[in-house]
Amino acid sequence: MQRRHFMKQALGAGLASSLLGCTSQRQPASYHPPYSPVTLPLSLPPLARVEARSDRIVAMNVCTRPFRAMGPRTDVESMGNKTVIHNYGHGGSGWSLSWGAAALAEQQIQAEVNTPVAIVGCGAIGLTTAIACQRAGYQVTIYAKERPPYVRSSYATGIWSPDSRIVTLEHAADYAQTWQWMARLSYLRFQTLLGLAGTPVEWTTMFRLADKPFDDKGGHNIPGEPAYPGFQHQLLSDLTPKARDVPEHLNPFATPHVRQFPLLMFNISAYSQYLLDVFARNGGVIVNRTLSHQDDFKQFDESIIVNCTGYGAKALLNDETITPVRGQTCKLMPQPELQYGLQYFDRHTSFYPRRDGILVQAGAEGDFNNPQANIDPAESVAAVNAIADIMQSMRRV
Repeated sequence: MQRRHFMKQALGAGLASSLLGCTSQRQPASYHPPYSPVTLPLSLPPLARVEARSDRIVAMNVCTRPFRAMGPRTDVESMGNKTVIHNYGHGGSGWSLSWGAAALAEQQIQAEVNTPVAIVGCGAIGLTTAIACQRAGYQVTIYAKERPPYVRSSYATGIWSPDSRIVTLEHAADYAQTWQWMARLSYLRFQTLLGLAGTPVEWTTMFRLADKPFDDKGGHNIPGEPAYPGFQHQLLSDLTPKARDVPEHLNPFATPHVRQFPLLMFNISAYSQYLLDVFARNGGVIVNRTLSHQDDFKQFDESIIVNCTGYGAKALLNDETITPVRGQTCKLMPQPELQYGLQYFDRHTSFYPRRDGILVQAGAEGDFNNPQANIDPAESVAAVNAIADIMQSMRRV
């Protein structure tokens, strides 16, 4: 019996049928675009200053994003008497697309209710895929070397960035429809997590600073990277409230171009624990296991395996289509009064007001195709100092 009721329960029959084919442009019956605030007066939140000092850094981390030029791998492979469903390679969009990726992986399982299913990997994609399979009626076990907070996903920035290094511009046309449904499904699911205890998901206000006028093109403004499509701007413009340019008389920053927009943010510590709790309440079990070669899949008791190993798939499967993209972050002590974040890509720095600390992200020209997981303290200190300069130059309006 084919298992599809998760799709119907989550989004209704309209979106389920569209997602199965990834060809229809119809909106689900329950979907209503939000009213655009583009004509409303601009309202700035209280702009508390970040206490950007290196002596307030409480943690530094590095993660390696698994980027594939043609997009994530989602095919089915037979290995002896095992069916392996691959679900990895989501670049910098793993958290953002996780529920859509989970639904697409579960869709490919052809099995009876209560069939045992193995999920390999316990990051953002692995946890959501495991929960999706549970809701479809399968008996699910996660096998992983590490679990949160010690997986790569735990070191991510934790923001809604569904088109971050997800595919190159060259392959965008072939992937656009699949991406759009993954993004919409995930977005709708995140709305059901707002307001939960621990605030695993919440909205914040962001300011994007630029030295030149905005052009709305995809990319990360780092030399050496390929061109990316601006999927979010092109295909999801009806989904979230609109960004607005801050006029000069209201601009509190020293940069000439400032854009304000709302951003969905994941408090990864609380969100990861929420996913672990849901998985456990549904009878899920996590087993410590390290895989070193693709033949290790043949040693599983389960006949159906979903491979959610992320960047680990590069070594596990000898997959040379994965390009590592290094990303270093640090956390400053939390400031509860801070109600906004900032992105200044021209200076390769940004910060986000997460509950577990102010997440500061640095960007370097050597990050693309860089597998190194070493922490460079000078990189984070420089990013914090750049934020300090921005704070120092702010004016009251």
